[in-house]
Amino acid sequence: MTVVDRDLNTVSFINSIFDSFGSGILCPDTGVLFQNRGNSFTLDPSHPNALAPGKRPMHTIMPGMATEGGRVRLSFGVMGGDYQPFGHARIVSNLVDYGMDLQAAIDMPRLLATGAEVEVERSLPPAILHALADKGHRLRVSQDPLGGCQAILIDHDRGLLSGGSDARKDGHAAGY
Repeated sequence: MTVVDRDLNTVSFINSIFDSFGSGILCPDTGVLFQNRGNSFTLDPSHPNALAPGKRPMHTIMPGMATEGGRVRLSFGVMGGDYQPFGHARIVSNLVDYGMDLQAAIDMPRLLATGAEVEVERSLPPAILHALADKGHRLRVSQDPLGGCQAILIDHDRGLLSGGSDARKDGHAAGY
């Protein structure tokens, strides 16, 4: 979720329970499902992702903002586990490098290198798939969409907000 108010105060927020059913533990008194965001942390002190005081273990909660000239230009978030860092870079690149409008930048077909394979969405054009395979990439068609994104682009010069929401997830863009 991302919100920009009339004074251009901006919030980027990602709420997550990690896996589809979080920890799988439901509080019997409230019906609240407990999260398991610490799933990839470890208590092994020799591991790079060890949970310890003063450390910031890797995780996948990545609400984002991009600034320009000291002002927020883009408030956004890409959900989707390991796809998130690549997804954030891809959204920004689609906007900055390719001049796409916000919704087009979000809607682009996605792919993700996962070890020896490249995971691809079904929506990638066959010519792209063949070109990747011709370069020696092992392709695997993803059963699920790769990530999801909600974003607001702020055009300070024209005083416009553009919202976009990914059809890969629930949500919508709205303004008033």
